[in-house]
Amino acid sequence: MRVASSTISDNIVRQIQLLSNQQGKLQNQVATGQRISQPEDDPAAVGRVLNLETERRHVTQYASNTSKALEIAQASFSGLQGIKKISDRAGELGTLGAGVLGPDAMKAYATETDQLIEQAFQAANTRFNGNYIYAGTSVSAPAVTVVRDINGKITSATYAGDTAQAAIPLSEAASITPSTNGTTNAGLVAFINNLVALRDALNTGNTAAVSTAQVGLNTSEDLLVSALADNGGVQTRIEASQAQQADRTTSLDQLISAETSADLPATIVKLNQTQTAYQAALQSASNIMKLSLLDYIR
Repeated sequence: MRVASSTISDNIVRQIQLLSNQQGKLQNQVATGQRISQPEDDPAAVGRVLNLETERRHVTQYASNTSKALEIAQASFSGLQGIKKISDRAGELGTLGAGVLGPDAMKAYATETDQLIEQAFQAANTRFNGNYIYAGTSVSAPAVTVVRDINGKITSATYAGDTAQAAIPLSEAASITPSTNGTTNAGLVAFINNLVALRDALNTGNTAAVSTAQVGLNTSEDLLVSALADNGGVQTRIEASQAQQADRTTSLDQLISAETSADLPATIVKLNQTQTAYQAALQSASNIMKLSLLDYIR
C-alpha cells in the first residue's frame, strides 16, 4: 500500500511544528527560569500554586494586621510611660507635702501639681492615627472629659470611653487586643482625680488630706505598673507572631518556587536535544520533499 505524498507532507509538517513548539517552550523556560507560563503546562501544579498563593495573601494580610497591632501597643506603652513619670513626680510631691512645710512651699507644690494634672489629662487623651487610644472602641471621641472652675483649673475628670477592646486577627486561629483594657482606662481618670485631691490638699495646707491623696496615688501607681507589664507581654506576643509569619511566608515562597521554577540544567539538556531533533527533522523533510512522482512509482 502506498501512502499519498500529501499525507506524508502533512505528517512531516505536524512533527516539525510540534518540535518547534517544544523548542520555544524550553527556550522560554531557560530565559525566565519558570517552567509554567500557561495553565495547560501543568494543570495540577497550577492548582497547587493557586492554593499556595491564596494562603500567602492571607499571611500577608495577617502580617499587616500584626504590624498595626504592634504600633497600637507601642503607642499605648509610650503614653503609659509618660503618665508613669507624672505619677512618680506626684508621689514625690505627696511625700514632701505630708511633711512639715510652710504654706508658701505647699502652694508651690500645688502649682506644680496643677501642671501635672494638665499633663495627665493630655496624655489620657493621646491619639494615634486619629484615634483616642485609651477610649476602648469609642475611638472617635476623647477618652477623658473634665470640669474646670472659673479660673480654668481642672476640678474633676470623667471617663467618656467604653470598656470594650478591638481584637485584631494575627492568624486563622488567633487574635489580640493591643489596646489597654477598660480597667486601665478608667484608672487613668482615677489618677487625674487623685492628682486633683493632692493639689487641693496642698493648697489648703492640709497634711492629713495630702496623706489620703497619697494612698490613692499609690493605687494608681500600682495600676500603671501592671498596665505597663501587660503591654510588654502583648508586644512580646505580637513580635513572636511576626517571626512566625515571616517563617511561614518564606516556606510558602519556597513551595511556590518548587512548583513553578524550572530545573535549568535538565531544561538546557532537553532544549539541546529538541534543537537537534528539530534540525534533523528539517533536514529529513527537505530530503523527502525532493522526491518526485517517478520516485514513488519506482
